[in-house]
Amino acid sequence: MATQESNEQTSRTGRRALLGAAVLGAGGAVLGLSGTARSADAAHGGGVKSLPVPTIIGHRGASGYRPEHTLAAYQLALDLGADIVEAGDLVPTKDGHIVCRHEPEIGGTTDVADHPEFADRRTTKLLDGVSVTGWFTEDFTLAELKTLRAIERIPANRPHNTLYNGRWEIPTFEEVLRWQDEQTRKRGKQVWIYPETKHPTYFRGLGLGLEERVAKLLRKYGKHRKNSPVILQSFEPTSIQRLNKLVDTPLVVLLSGPNTRPWDFVQTGDPRTVADLVKPAGLREIASYAQGIGPTLDLVIPKDANGNLTTPTGLVRDAHTAGLILHPWTMRNENPFLPANFRKGTDADAYGEVFGAYKTYFATGIDGVFTDQPDTGLLAREDFVNS
Repeated sequence: MATQESNEQTSRTGRRALLGAAVLGAGGAVLGLSGTARSADAAHGGGVKSLPVPTIIGHRGASGYRPEHTLAAYQLALDLGADIVEAGDLVPTKDGHIVCRHEPEIGGTTDVADHPEFADRRTTKLLDGVSVTGWFTEDFTLAELKTLRAIERIPANRPHNTLYNGRWEIPTFEEVLRWQDEQTRKRGKQVWIYPETKHPTYFRGLGLGLEERVAKLLRKYGKHRKNSPVILQSFEPTSIQRLNKLVDTPLVVLLSGPNTRPWDFVQTGDPRTVADLVKPAGLREIASYAQGIGPTLDLVIPKDANGNLTTPTGLVRDAHTAGLILHPWTMRNENPFLPANFRKGTDADAYGEVFGAYKTYFATGIDGVFTDQPDTGLLAREDFVNS
């Protein structure tokens, strides 16, 4: 029995060491695993290496429990223990302010349809090659947007979240930066955020370039440095390249399905797809201007025709070889968002066997994950690290 206990302890220690050494951060620094406790550096802006691995990232806040991209969702993510809050899918207003919305079209995330004074703003636009009808942030001033209130984006899956419809306004990115500082002071430890530049090529074409505006705000609040508690992300590699010239904060390239092309590639005639970007040569190129990638989970473990998980790809290994961290997206508790072999029943808002799904993804060596329910992610990490 003593020998068995010793072997189990050795296995647990090895698992922790493996996780701690698996990831190379910016400049080749090894990211250490700190479990539920942070290193001493964390309270003093210790950089990405101060974060636990796997890192639990509150996706648009705690959007499994509150309407996404509201200060309430961000606050709850922190209260539940998220290591980072994805505070901001960043889109501009007509008068050049940066606000936090999942998309520039706000008909599905605000009560704008209930405002007769804005009925004539409803229009159809071509957004990254797709015809979209609704109301768009770039057609509103900040003052006008502040009269709106957030609503649940996917009520069929989260009817309980509709309880909070109409309670909270649209936050600006500057308000998020102030909130971050306030929470850091109150908690006595550094709060991290993970903003995304949304449709940057589209907005640049409208004369509302995102990167310069975001960089200006980061500099105003002293969050443009290498060890600043901010990670910037975008689905458009050229947006990350532009940011790389403006700030020194960690940068992450988001990656969708293998057959998709980033919209900036489409616009510039670059024929490469995501499948090309996740090859070793593509990852090495990304590593020349970014510190990580944010792939869809299907790039880590593909699904078969029935929606069941298959065999992991070599992406984690190849990304780590290139010196990149991996923060895949998105874990959600509800059945429709889980691999088929981890669902329970058929109810659209019922929870599946999410802990088993987390364990499977964590076993690939990913460095973190976006999740709509940070508390679930933290429990899954505790199970995994202690297994």
